[in-house]
Amino acid sequence: MQKTIGRLPLPDGTALRKIDWVAVLTISSYHLVALLACLPWFFSWASVWVMVVGVFVFGYLGINLCYHRLLTHKGLVCPKWLEHTFAVLAVCCAQDTPARWVGIHRWHHVKSDESEDPHTPLAGPFWGHMGWIFIQNEQVDRYAIYTRFAKDILRDPFYKKLETTARYPMIIVGSWLLFFLAGVVIELLLGGSLGQAIQFGASLLIWGVFVRTVVVWHVTWSVNSLAHLYGYRNYNTPDDSRNNWFVALVTLGEGWHNNHHADARSARHGHRWFEIDLTFSVIQLLERVGLASEVVRPSKRLMDDKKIDTSD
Repeated sequence: MQKTIGRLPLPDGTALRKIDWVAVLTISSYHLVALLACLPWFFSWASVWVMVVGVFVFGYLGINLCYHRLLTHKGLVCPKWLEHTFAVLAVCCAQDTPARWVGIHRWHHVKSDESEDPHTPLAGPFWGHMGWIFIQNEQVDRYAIYTRFAKDILRDPFYKKLETTARYPMIIVGSWLLFFLAGVVIELLLGGSLGQAIQFGASLLIWGVFVRTVVVWHVTWSVNSLAHLYGYRNYNTPDDSRNNWFVALVTLGEGWHNNHHADARSARHGHRWFEIDLTFSVIQLLERVGLASEVVRPSKRLMDDKKIDTSD
């Protein structure tokens, strides 16, 4: 008998006894290490600012722009060197490999807010936010999700190697070392002692990697949970997607989620004049300097039906 927590049962391929211990231990460890930021020894204003900038660089450019709008929905095209750079930034957020992230999100759009949706909050708010990550789901195991929804991603040898070699964990661990060593070297160059250098390196590691990653996780997950429960709707989509101003604020535009579900390919999620979408503003900047092309705008037919002006 399928376990029910919210209005919908959990997806058919899940069972509460099938715990994904790798996900549980990874997410728990990041949160516990991030708590070290509360200790004065690990605090510095420079590290806090590195964290803030890191949320934009790794989260908004890596996850929002690359994983979501570029790879999943093909809302724009970038030169391969830039696309792969953005993808590496996203990998550093430890939200799974590009192919599996894309596959799960495409499956979400096909079955949005139905019983097969892997992370609908209609099965419970906590389930939609992060609970779905902790439970194994046969429907979105790697082979099933790749063969159905991520074949195009795996045709690129760069992404295939992230699946078939140790490159994915190596990039993540390498980013830890990079932040720590950067802090050590910077402090030594500024004339600090070895002890001060180690302290600053540890501070950059805690704030620049672990706190930043935890922030990006919850920002990303809020789209799955809050933006399917609270907010207004511009379009009568068959799911429960909502435009949520708070989520849009903390995600730089991803919270205009009803707009997105109405026109998934569009690289622009904010459709009305007040629906500010800073991620799309970055895409526009890339377009103007020749680093983005084939940028998909909202459907003219959709806009005409709702009498919405989407002029850039």
